[in-house]
Amino acid sequence: MPLWNSRGLRGSYLEEMINFTIDKMRESKLALIQKVPTPITPIEIDKASRHITLAYFDKKSTVDYIGVVQGIPVCFDAKECATDLFALQNIHEHQVDFMRDFEQQGGIAFLLLYFSKKDRYYYLRLKELNYFWERAKEGGRKSFRYEELNERYCLSAKNGGYLPFLCMVQQDLDERELSVTEDEIKGC
Repeated sequence: MPLWNSRGLRGSYLEEMINFTIDKMRESKLALIQKVPTPITPIEIDKASRHITLAYFDKKSTVDYIGVVQGIPVCFDAKECATDLFALQNIHEHQVDFMRDFEQQGGIAFLLLYFSKKDRYYYLRLKELNYFWERAKEGGRKSFRYEELNERYCLSAKNGGYLPFLCMVQQDLDERELSVTEDEIKGC
C-alpha cells in the first residue's frame, strides 16, 4: 500500500481554484461536478490539530473530479507542475484506463494542468494525453514539454480565481464534432 504524507497537499492551489469554480458553476446551474474523495486509512493523527499526519491509500483512486455539464458527463484530474516539463509518472495507468473507459461511454475526460513557473493553466484533452502516453510506452520521452501543448487549450483565471474550463470543454466538443463530420465525409 502506498504511504500518504505531506505530499498529499501538492496541487492544493489548483484544487482550491477548481473547487471555487465548480461551486460557482453549480450556483449558476451550469454544471454539477464533485471532488472524488481519495479513500485512505489514517495511521497517525495529531491530537492537537486533529489532522491526519500519516495514512495509507485504501485502493487506487480514479480521477479527482466527476460530474455533468449540461447533460454531458465529465471527469478530470488536476495536476500542478513546477517546471515546463510534466512527468507522466504523475499520472497512473489505472487513471488513464478509467478516462479511456469514461470516453467510450460517451463522456469527456481531461486533465487540468497548472504550470506554476509560467503561471499558466492548460486543458489537456485525453486525445493529447494518449499521444504522450503511447509515445512513452513505445520508448519515447516519459514526459512532455509545455511547448508541445496546443496553445488553443491554454486558459487564464478570471474574477478572483474562477477557472473557466467549460469554455475548453465546449471547444473540445466542437473539435470532436468537426472531426466526426470530416471522417464521415472521407468515408463517402
